[in-house]
Order: sequence, then C-alpha cells, then structure tokens
Amino acid sequence: MHVRQKLDALPQQLPILAIGGLLLLLYTPLLLHWIDGWINKSISTEHEYFSHGLLGLPFAAYLVWSKRHRWQTLPDRTHLGGMVLLTLGLVWYLSPLPDAINLSLPILLAGLCLWLKGIPGLRLQAFPLLLVLLATPNSVPYLLVPYTLPLQRFIAGVAGFLLVQAGMPVRVDEIYLFVNDRVVEVAPYCAGLKMLFTSLYVGMILLYWTGARMSRSQVMRLLAGILLLNLIANIIRNALLTYFYGTAQEAGFHWLHDGWGGDLFSTVLLGLIVLLMRWIDRQSNDTAPQPTDF
Repeated sequence: MHVRQKLDALPQQLPILAIGGLLLLLYTPLLLHWIDGWINKSISTEHEYFSHGLLGLPFAAYLVWSKRHRWQTLPDRTHLGGMVLLTLGLVWYLSPLPDAINLSLPILLAGLCLWLKGIPGLRLQAFPLLLVLLATPNSVPYLLVPYTLPLQRFIAGVAGFLLVQAGMPVRVDEIYLFVNDRVVEVAPYCAGLKMLFTSLYVGMILLYWTGARMSRSQVMRLLAGILLLNLIANIIRNALLTYFYGTAQEAGFHWLHDGWGGDLFSTVLLGLIVLLMRWIDRQSNDTAPQPTDF
C-alpha cells in the first residue's frame, strides 16, 4: 500500500524532479570548479576566501533534506517574487560576468522556494539559502582590501614587538617588518580576512546547530571571542612567518604561508572556536535559573 501511494504521488513530483535535474545539469560543473579551486588553491585569491563552502554547502544540503517532510506539508502557493528571482537568476547565469554566474545559484534557489511554496517555503529554507549565499564566490573581499590598512599596521606592530622580545633585530615601518636585510610585508590578504570569514561562517553554523542563535548574549560572546581569537592567531602567524623568512628558513615559511601548515593552523583555530562555543553554551546553562517545585 505504501509503495502504491508513492507511485500515485510520482506524477505530482515530476515537475520538482525535472527542476532538480536541470539545476544539477547547470550547476554541477560550476560547483566542481569551486571545490577543485578551494581544495587545490587553483582559484583566484578572492574566491579562495569562500573555501568555507566546503563545510557550508554539504551542511546546507543536509538541512534541506532534514526539512523535506515539513516542506511537503506546506501548501503549494505561487508567489510572483519567485518568478522575478527565477528570471533574474537565469539572466545572470547567461551573463559573461563570473560573479553574476556564481550569484545566480542562490538567486535561483530562493526563486524556486518562493515559486513552489511562497513565503512560508522561503522562510523554511532561509538558513540553508543563507549558507549557500555566503559560500558563493564574489568580489566582496576585493572591495574590503582598501579598508584593512589599520589592521595591517596593528598586526605588523604587535608581531614586530613580539619578535623583538624574542631577541630578533626587527624594525617595523608601517606594514613592513625588516629583519636581517629581509623584508616581510603584512599584505591585505595576510591581514586575516579569509580566516575571519571562515570563522564567522563556522560560528554561524554552531549558533544554529546548538540553538544559541536565539540568545543575544551568547551570539555577542561568540562573536567577540571569534574576533579576538582571529586577531591573536593572525599576529602569531605573521610573527612566525617573519621569523622563518628573516632567518632564511624558506621551507618553514612556505609550509606555513601556502602549504599544509597553513591549513593545520586554520584547523586548530576552528577547533578553538568549537571549544569556545561549548564553553559559552555550558556557562549559559549553568547560569540559567533552575525550575523550582512548589
């Protein structure tokens, strides 16, 4: 009987299956290009800033799958905004601009939610759609570069101070560190923006996963902790890079700068953020008022 019901419902699912198949056909090459670029670092510097999509896109797919029953119970209702977004997404997909092609994915997905289930459907899938949007490569990091100079100066100054305390002859000039006739620049892309993006993205997932997103104090504490951890980690990383380069340890420099050492450093930082979230959650549970029996 259960099999018969599924067969009877199959004609109703054909349009959705057809749309899903079309999306896979259109975007599988693009997604594979992103994934290959993120893993092998063969994508542009700006697009590499969105490598957190390796975590976020599978998690978004998992959330959509876990909400499938709630999606099916929503009544079918067409929203005009869905057609507008679908049209915009298609136009952008056919555009010669890489950013437009990339951003057409979250636009089309949002348009489908509106077209099939209206506002309730869009609301149900809001967080997975947000994960996809924030993992979609675009030029936002490039636009932020002119505003990172104060951060670069601060990191260079503190890193230089730490190295002087360690006995190294370091001189700091703006964003440059001079040591042993060698110069290390704290460039815009070394200011920690990529890791900050990834940390905030992972923090957002943790807040959703634990339900702490509903607590303003927990959100603010995690955000402050992420900013502080990233700042400290980036100062340490730049100090180590300066030490390796200034002492002619080229292998150590490349290992940490563009080798698997950098990935290890980032993994440790993300692990600290997970521990921070657990600590914040535990503290909140300990300080929560306990129910009293009367």
